[in-house]
Amino acid sequence: MRQMFTILAVFVGLTVVTGCERSAEQHTAQGTHEHADGTTHTDHDTEVAGEHEEGHEHDGETGEDHDHAHDEVSLGTVTIDDMEMELAQGHGKIEAGKEGHLVVKLPYSDNGETVVRAWIGTEDRTLSLVGKGEYAPSHDDYDVHAVAPDPLPEKVMWWIEIEKPDGSKIVGSAEPLK
Repeated sequence: MRQMFTILAVFVGLTVVTGCERSAEQHTAQGTHEHADGTTHTDHDTEVAGEHEEGHEHDGETGEDHDHAHDEVSLGTVTIDDMEMELAQGHGKIEAGKEGHLVVKLPYSDNGETVVRAWIGTEDRTLSLVGKGEYAPSHDDYDVHAVAPDPLPEKVMWWIEIEKPDGSKIVGSAEPLK
């Protein structure tokens, strides 16, 4: 019985770590993957050096060293608590139950010491899944993936929480592409 629980725990752990049904080799070899719901992603941190999506040059660089303006559309700048930051949205328009992608460019460079979180929905986070930004040193910004609530609230927004290295936090919002 104990062995069964150990095997189950390992299986659940691997499922959570991988996030989809493709193996690490498949992610690394192809650089993109498709989820059961039909959404397709580029794995920035697992792309093979020299491979690229249409229109993107890598010149032998690794996935972290390339320009990542894939399908991102600028949302312009937003000011939150006297901090002006640039935003871009990827994965198309916000849709109920679908993943959205937000790129946050802070007005300062701290080599990823800031914690950036974002969610789609309302300020109180009701039915929203909060995504934590991954710092991309090659372009000095943060990539955040979050799933929109289903159903979408009437006045859906991107909500951004910035936790500075000194521990202070600010929260604000920006209008998404709809």
